[in-house]
Amino acid sequence: PVGCGLTCATSGQRPAAREVAPAVWFAYSADRKGEHPQAHLEDFRGILQADGYAGFSKIYDGGRVLEAACWAHVRRKFVDLHELHRSPVAAQTLDRIGALYAIEQKIRGRFPHERRAMRQAYSRLVLDAMKTWLEQTLGTLSQKSATAKAIGYALRRWEALGRYCDDGRIEIDNNAAERALRCVALGKNYLFAGSDAGGDHAAAIYSLLGTAKLNGHNPEAFLREVLTRLADHPINRINELLPWNLQPAPTTTLAGNDATPQLPA
Repeated sequence: PVGCGLTCATSGQRPAAREVAPAVWFAYSADRKGEHPQAHLEDFRGILQADGYAGFSKIYDGGRVLEAACWAHVRRKFVDLHELHRSPVAAQTLDRIGALYAIEQKIRGRFPHERRAMRQAYSRLVLDAMKTWLEQTLGTLSQKSATAKAIGYALRRWEALGRYCDDGRIEIDNNAAERALRCVALGKNYLFAGSDAGGDHAAAIYSLLGTAKLNGHNPEAFLREVLTRLADHPINRINELLPWNLQPAPTTTLAGNDATPQLPA
């Protein structure tokens, strides 16, 4: 069997008020080498929000793609430190990161320009104070300690970690893609694709059903409805069956989440 390496990208997430429908896209590769996401994004220009995986580093070379780093990955390192060692430094760092997330909670659903204004006014102050404190704290620690390594991880990515303050479309973390990937991680009975073609097919199905879910559908009900309509649906109107064009049926006591999606009038 061939192990599945999947690249996951999401767009149009709902924490910001946007007209773009949310979507998720999976791409299969035979391994996890960095050359695969580099090939996927060869013609991309814009902002990429991702974790600290080394395979992404070459994508940022040249400046055509700007990195937006993930605060959830930074936070996770300090959570582990606090749980293992009850580290006072970790606890204070988590409090400071918590202040950033509290601001995000207040601006959830706002338009990008509003989110940017609030972040510039409030989040920037928290970030500037945190950076100064982390740099000062790092000077008091053994460079080989786990706490120093966690602080170093954050400081090396500081510009990318603060990029979300300059653009209201960017999220504070990459959790949208992490949530979309959870369906793969939980698939303990299908960890292998069987072949490269099987991997490509799996990625396509993950993309379709993941996007359906983001647009409010029950994935099983959506797929059932699309397959039922597909044979007789005009090929030149196939876009009507895309997840953002089919209206999810309202949940009822009898139908629940299995209610059939409806075409817009």
